[in-house]
Amino acid sequence: MGPAVLPKHVASVLKYQKDPLRALEIFNSVRKEDGFKHTISTYKSMIEKLSNHEEFEAMENVVVEMRENIDNSLLEGVYISVMRSYGKKQKIQEAVNVFERMDFYDCEPTVFSYNTIMNILVENGYFNQAHKIYMRMRDKGISPDVYTFTIRIKSFCKTNRPEAALRLLNNMPVQGCEFNAVAYCTVVGGFYESDYQREASVLFDRMLGLGIIPNVATFNKLLHMLSKKGHVQESERLLDKVFKRGVSPNLFTFNIFIQGLCKKGLLDEAARMLDSVTREGLTPDAVTYNILISGFCKSSKVKEAESYMHKMVNGGLEPDTFTYNTIIDGYCKHNMVQNADKILKDAVFRGFEPDEFTYCSLLRGLCNNDDIDRAMDVFKEAIGKGIKPSLIIYNALIQGLSRQGLILEALQLINEMQQNGCSPNIWTYNLVINGLCKRGCVADASNLINDAITKGFLPDIFTFNTLIDGYCKQLKIDDALGTVNTMWEHGVTPDIITYNTLLNGLCKTSKSDDVMKTFKVMLEKGCVPNIITYNILIESLCRARKLVMAVELLEEIQKNGMSPDVVSFGTLINGFCENGDLEGAFKLFRRMEKQYKLPHIIATYNIMVSAFCERLDTDMAEKLFHEMSNNGCPPDNYTYRCMIDGFCKVGNVDSGYGFLLDSIKNELFPSLTTFGRVLNCLCMKRRMHEAVYIIHLMVQKGIVPDVVNSIFEADKRAVAAPKILVEDLLKKSHVTYYAYELLYEAIRDKKLSRKKILSKDLGSSKIDNSIGS
Repeated sequence: MGPAVLPKHVASVLKYQKDPLRALEIFNSVRKEDGFKHTISTYKSMIEKLSNHEEFEAMENVVVEMRENIDNSLLEGVYISVMRSYGKKQKIQEAVNVFERMDFYDCEPTVFSYNTIMNILVENGYFNQAHKIYMRMRDKGISPDVYTFTIRIKSFCKTNRPEAALRLLNNMPVQGCEFNAVAYCTVVGGFYESDYQREASVLFDRMLGLGIIPNVATFNKLLHMLSKKGHVQESERLLDKVFKRGVSPNLFTFNIFIQGLCKKGLLDEAARMLDSVTREGLTPDAVTYNILISGFCKSSKVKEAESYMHKMVNGGLEPDTFTYNTIIDGYCKHNMVQNADKILKDAVFRGFEPDEFTYCSLLRGLCNNDDIDRAMDVFKEAIGKGIKPSLIIYNALIQGLSRQGLILEALQLINEMQQNGCSPNIWTYNLVINGLCKRGCVADASNLINDAITKGFLPDIFTFNTLIDGYCKQLKIDDALGTVNTMWEHGVTPDIITYNTLLNGLCKTSKSDDVMKTFKVMLEKGCVPNIITYNILIESLCRARKLVMAVELLEEIQKNGMSPDVVSFGTLINGFCENGDLEGAFKLFRRMEKQYKLPHIIATYNIMVSAFCERLDTDMAEKLFHEMSNNGCPPDNYTYRCMIDGFCKVGNVDSGYGFLLDSIKNELFPSLTTFGRVLNCLCMKRRMHEAVYIIHLMVQKGIVPDVVNSIFEADKRAVAAPKILVEDLLKKSHVTYYAYELLYEAIRDKKLSRKKILSKDLGSSKIDNSIGS
């Protein structure tokens, strides 16, 4: 009679046992059964179970036992399984060790073992080592098979050599290997990866022409690569071709498409693709919804993401940790912590357990909202739920405290984290240093850097750049230059941010010669300037009235492969204006548009409008005012202020009054100085109807002293507000005493007051007459 327990029964039990250590107990205990002996299948099942759960030490013990009880020449399949297990966990050296010892244990590797180890090496970027393994295989007289070619093709593609991969593909028949879809799609993907889209497309068509049709799994790998590159339209074109040849997309295919559309920001198309899944008879899974939810959150559409979570629930799917954390993090990043709280409460009710990522998102959101007290409560709650705060959580809280200027509390937290076994890093110190510098405590920041160094934390580029920025903002350029020297002493190379900060500081405090000297040093040190660098140089030269040299920098920018931007021209135009060369400024203004194809922005228009108004050329200023409106640059408060002040200076009261009413109509409220200027002009002309209307309009729009709002009775407030406003305008010197006397009498004139409505109509007509002309 045979044994009651057969190896196939044991292998099956081991396969379905979830606990690997419990499986090992069963494996060890079953050998006590009379007549039972482990076979290759039971050993392989046990080894795979242990390796899948990363119990590698126990796995190796089983392998040793297996060698003692099984003919080693039969164990290649088990060794291949062990190598793959190590490979999946990126334990490359261990996988190589298994392969190298096969010979020693009398198990001769065949092409299957060579393919396995080569594939592991290629997948993890060890291309040279994979090639050496291939050459050893050939030296041993082992012929490559189709999988060997596919692995080598993949190696060439991963090293951006698709042409070499194609030569190898074309050589396959000569070596006795038939073409297959995997090899072809690998080469096609290599060409797409290297941005040879036309060559990739031609090769794909050639594959189909040969009757080689990829299965959906192989095709999905190609689609996934195209999705990462953002080639959604090309993916659709390829899908259409294989679909016509009988390849039906599966859910993974649609998930890839949805992911690609989300990465391109085509969220409406991605949502429609979700509907296509159902039409194809497939059911979206949690991954499908999570891709879409993540896409909406990354595009700042968190409410839409939440709506898809509800659709997910309505479809019978349970949101997972990724779903909840993505939406909570999305709300927190957009300062909508209350919404995040609501999602979290609902999630906890459904059985969700907040993890480190959840609490980190909440802490960052609360700190960004300056709600430090609540952030501390959340931090304590996380600890109370057994979550050991990590460096990420501590840094999030330290950043919030430092931003609020709570430096002592931040430093106390650093001490606390060390006591709790969590070591800070230089970024932890950088957060506090940045908080100190932002508040002008640069000397304290410098002392903290020295303290960090004594504790073994070496400052990095961010540390020094923060300190240099702090010194430059305080115009302590010598200290900033000294910090640059300290950087070199610590082996930290100044970068473009370092030099740009330093140049900007020098620009604000020194002669242009010092700025150009530092720029020359920067070039000698091998630091390549960017457009920000050149814009600082332009500003420095404009300040020094070296306008010709500043304009010449435009050509130098282009010679260095860059293009001047609106800041470059804005700085130059402003420089010409401030130096009294309005004609030169206007030429640059037009040159920016015609020669450099740069559209004007409100700022560049405002520079010219202000300059023409200062020159009292209100006709030219008004032309630019209308031009900017027509070109999609709506005038802002500053534009209106310049126009109104300019008209008042030249005595064009009608236009000044009309522009004032127009600005208010557009909800752009001028300063009290501008109101006062128009009121003075109207009073000088004895146009009290319009002047009183302005006063009543200011009251209506709430442009009144705070004391007016303390009058609770509406009737009394309506009577008192105009008087209080006029007195306040005089007190702050916005109107003359002459205008004050006229205004005070006018607002008390009941007949004039009754004509407010008529005055409003008159004001509207003046807008039409003065602005529309």
